[in-house]
Amino acid sequence: MRRMLVVATLLAFTPGSGADAANPVRDVLWVALQGCVLAKKAAGRSFPCLSVDLGDATRPGTAVLRAPGHPTHTVVMPTDSVSGIEAPVLQGPRGAAYWRAALDARHFVSDVLQGRLPVAAVGLEVNSVGGRSQDQLHIHLDCMRRGVMAALKAQDPAVGERWAPFPVPLEEDRYLAVRVPADAVATFNPFAALAGVPGWQGNLHDASFAAVSADPDDPAAGMIVLAYRMPDASAEELMDHTCRMARPGRGM
Repeated sequence: MRRMLVVATLLAFTPGSGADAANPVRDVLWVALQGCVLAKKAAGRSFPCLSVDLGDATRPGTAVLRAPGHPTHTVVMPTDSVSGIEAPVLQGPRGAAYWRAALDARHFVSDVLQGRLPVAAVGLEVNSVGGRSQDQLHIHLDCMRRGVMAALKAQDPAVGERWAPFPVPLEEDRYLAVRVPADAVATFNPFAALAGVPGWQGNLHDASFAAVSADPDDPAAGMIVLAYRMPDASAEELMDHTCRMARPGRGM
């Protein structure tokens, strides 16, 4: 059983970007997740996950899993079956709950980097239906590309609290951007926010978003959410799963 779960996990993250929609087996991540839940219920252990929260009457269950072969690349998933960004259930309280769980799990990335990357500099990301390989919601956590962080810093004054085009392309794609004030981050629901973009409601299957602190050194800066729509949209391109920005000798 243990070996089967490891194989399933490896398949779920092949290739490492997690954005290969050609993979015909789109439920292997769900299989690995069920192993985590079973281990938690039966023995109080989370393998192959890093952690499992079975939830209670006030919050849904979530699990945290590390992508094999990637020291920092981590995903946060519901323990219930939730297909992905397009799932209607995410428009309600569950969407905000999964967002909070992902925020709380960012330390799994920063801990590996031993202080070289602030928790606030860890990015969150969800792919579109066509940009993902698995049909179980998983929120990617990892470092952001240095160029993306530089662009966010340079264009920070242009990002307001309503969706608007980000002034410059990011990895050759045009994004919309919105600022989430620091005091609203904990209660934010990115899935409901996407549905609030004119023309996007009911069409989130081809949407993708990424989010990161507007200024990792300033807790009052809030977060910036970047989103775009295409049949194979993958804001994961804004992430760097090698975490070059956090290597020794390299500043933010």
